[in-house]
Amino acid sequence: APPGGSSVEEPTMVFRTVPAALHSPLADSPETGPPLSGERNNMAPPARSVGSAPLVSGRDPGYLPENVLNTISQARAPSTRRLYTLKWSVFSTWCSTRGKDPASCDISVILSFLQELLDKGRSPSTLKVYVAAIAVFHAPIAGRSIGKNNLVVQFLKGSRRINPSRPHTIPAWDLSTVLRALKGPPFEPLTMVDLKPLTLKAALLLALVSVKRVGDLQALSISPSCLEFGPGDSKVILKPRHGYVPKVPSTPFRAQVVTLSALPSSEGDQELSLLCPVRALRMYIERSAPFRQSEQLFICFGGRSKGHPVTKQRLSRWIVDAITLAYSSLGLECPVGIRAHSTRGVASSWAWSSGVSIAEICAAAGWASPSTFTRFYSLDIPALQAG
Repeated sequence: APPGGSSVEEPTMVFRTVPAALHSPLADSPETGPPLSGERNNMAPPARSVGSAPLVSGRDPGYLPENVLNTISQARAPSTRRLYTLKWSVFSTWCSTRGKDPASCDISVILSFLQELLDKGRSPSTLKVYVAAIAVFHAPIAGRSIGKNNLVVQFLKGSRRINPSRPHTIPAWDLSTVLRALKGPPFEPLTMVDLKPLTLKAALLLALVSVKRVGDLQALSISPSCLEFGPGDSKVILKPRHGYVPKVPSTPFRAQVVTLSALPSSEGDQELSLLCPVRALRMYIERSAPFRQSEQLFICFGGRSKGHPVTKQRLSRWIVDAITLAYSSLGLECPVGIRAHSTRGVASSWAWSSGVSIAEICAAAGWASPSTFTRFYSLDIPALQAG
């Protein structure tokens, strides 16, 4: 029965093509982290100003009240503010060794800095981040932000022509291998395994079938208004916690809802139900209930943080650990360089190769433009054998 009195609205669109590897529709819709702070609130704490980053950029009016400036600063995600602070620190140090003021130096100084980065092999996308960070702290030149300066714009275009992006065409790890491992020890039998492999399996399966960012997965809640299991655990509907702001703020709420159907056994593979994400989530929620101190779906399973909400960094580590454990359980060497974010590329690319439209994939993943998928996530996925 649903944990709450009111039912969760089921999204109207589900993927029509069922991946043979999972026989479960991708979630419907129209990065070891630092230790937790130890706060015992029900959900992860809200975003706050980060480090030495200014509340607002240097070109914003300084006469505004501090609380107004603080609100304006929240327009950027905490991770973005941390990244900009780091990049600005690098630029400031570079300028200080040359006797230049990083906040008011000439455009030629900035271009020389960018050229030095390019000569060291930094990618155009990395240069773009540096430009964005410098634009936040640096005073406008001729009334225009650094990021809109014609010379800077042309420099970035030139860097892309010199060093065009080369997206990966082959996934770093094999989905069929990982799925085969998830059907055996140490991940099964699910009712008897330790809490750690159970947690890793639930997190990995949810990441694969939902095609969501780690931040979106971390925001999911088990509160009565955010979680609903269908009759007989035939499906599960998950919503993010109240007030969650996704990476792309314009993402509609419907695109943040995760709807998963249960995965029954099939004639061709009697063990296919062992890959059911609904089953794994139900077992995980029940096993974590005795020590749970947060309504966040994924919580820490050990140490001093046991029961507290997991950070995005640690959740990312869990997904990588699940893939690594899957390989080692089969006596195989795990590929290097695996990232949690790769689950989006592997799952969405396989769905595309199975006939799911790019529009549907983008809707489920929360991508604003189909070009995001075709440019970064269209991998060459071989035929999957889940057996």
